[in-house]
Amino acid sequence: MKIVARTIPPRTQWTLEQAGIHPLLAQLYAARGVQSAQELDDGLARLIPPGDMLGLDAAAKLLADAIALDKKLCIVADYDCDGATACAVGIRGLRLLGAKHVDYIVPDRVVDGYGLTSPISQRVKDSGADMLITVDNGIASFDGVATAKALGLQVLVTDHHLPASINGQIVLPDADVIVNPNQPGCSFESKSIAGVGVMFYVLLALRAELRQRGVFDAASQPKLDALLPLVALGTVADVVKLDANNRRLVAQGLKRVRALALPAGLASLFVAAGRSAPVATTFDFGFALGPRINAAGRLSDMTLGIECLLTDDAARGDELAKTLDGINRERREIEGSMREQAFVIAESLFDEEDEPPPAICVFDPDFHEGVVGIVASRIKDKLHRPTFVFAASAAPGREHELKGSGRSIPGFHLRDALDLVAKRYPGVLLRFGGHAMAAGCTIAEENFDAFEQGLNEVAQEWLDAATLTRRLDTDGPLKPEYRRIELVDVLHKEVWGQGFAPPTFSEEVEVVSQRLVGEKHLALKLKHQGEPVDGIWFGRTEPLPARVKLAFRLDADAWNGVRRVRFLVEAAEL
Repeated sequence: MKIVARTIPPRTQWTLEQAGIHPLLAQLYAARGVQSAQELDDGLARLIPPGDMLGLDAAAKLLADAIALDKKLCIVADYDCDGATACAVGIRGLRLLGAKHVDYIVPDRVVDGYGLTSPISQRVKDSGADMLITVDNGIASFDGVATAKALGLQVLVTDHHLPASINGQIVLPDADVIVNPNQPGCSFESKSIAGVGVMFYVLLALRAELRQRGVFDAASQPKLDALLPLVALGTVADVVKLDANNRRLVAQGLKRVRALALPAGLASLFVAAGRSAPVATTFDFGFALGPRINAAGRLSDMTLGIECLLTDDAARGDELAKTLDGINRERREIEGSMREQAFVIAESLFDEEDEPPPAICVFDPDFHEGVVGIVASRIKDKLHRPTFVFAASAAPGREHELKGSGRSIPGFHLRDALDLVAKRYPGVLLRFGGHAMAAGCTIAEENFDAFEQGLNEVAQEWLDAATLTRRLDTDGPLKPEYRRIELVDVLHKEVWGQGFAPPTFSEEVEVVSQRLVGEKHLALKLKHQGEPVDGIWFGRTEPLPARVKLAFRLDADAWNGVRRVRFLVEAAEL
């Protein structure tokens, strides 16, 4: 592990300080590329205007016409937290804006697979709908869109994933309207917006269209800001880059959550997760609430997650949140046993004294396909290699197929790698898609070895020594005067996440004493710049030397009602 301090542009830091920003925050923001205090203005007025997103005007007209004609709308969701929140935002928002008939269908991960398929389009038609709206999927659903159109449905695709490329040419489905900032010709600046963010923008455009048609005026129009807690949850849980626009959406959602202006089901999720809404953080969204929603899609039925986000009844919210919490506990148990077996398989691919292969591919007949992505992430974190974990498909008639989920390391674009494997090994990949850091694919079981060989060939070519060296970027040494409990609270309130990393400091410290707690965590007594401070390293059992360079985050620990600063250790340079 190489611990590296980020470069802090002194001029930028000074400019931010002059604008009244706390010196520590000014340092952190400058190191993350923030140029001016205006970028930190999280007001809704600072959001990128909807007019910049290609297809929004056409989508607004399509939906406004449908509402005027009292058409029946059906949302086709995705089975992850982004898809679930996008579905809930779509249903809540469309109803607020006058739609009387809005329903949804969410695919089953096992039976239906990902995205809008032809059978799902048929189910939408059979439900009596006039219009099909995708959220967080659809950009590569050629057959599903074609079937929907052939059945006489209007189709609105809202998505944020990369479109498909055939022979080097980007190809789009034949929908009535497509809203996706990553489609060709779209000038919307925030290409990293989540699916739930795209749906929120569709609603903003629809409200403007209805206002223009005289359905309501600026004073009487429905307030869509009530949807922002769900937008924030989906954005953080989908691990999209928190650029300035996404940070504003998340910040606005957090403000409402902390003021307890949140849907009943979301409030119940906070309770079930043992978290406190009045002091909610992005960590709560990403590591407490998001996994409980995701668990429904992994092991059960995402309808449970969507219904929890839709309910305004506190008792119903509590019931659904407890169910989701139980499913998440089951997910943890399955993941734990799978992770152990996957590590054994992964480590058998190389000798202990050797480096791991360029890419890791793992399969076991007993693996559960709903958890392969999480396990792939754990292996990737441990071995620092692009990793795919496969499970046998549980879909009827597809027992000889393997469904894989991959996670990557910085510098290795996973979806592009799959595209190259597909070209070099025709027929091996039955289906694939995804992003730079996460992707999924389906292969025949007999082609596992060919896929493993193909992915390793690409990784061998693309990865160099610098990319394969595990690196942790930090904010360098922490000044002793910043080791204060009130600054811990200040940092926790800010919006941190993917692409805008939480503050992590690094420097050499003295280890005064260390002991194991709970048999798997290292409790530390440290001297930081000559002053004592407690530390904890979760998941670490090996002892540390007397002096060591640590990377750590600031945290608060409570003992006998007194809150004290402690270091959450993330890594050591040994």
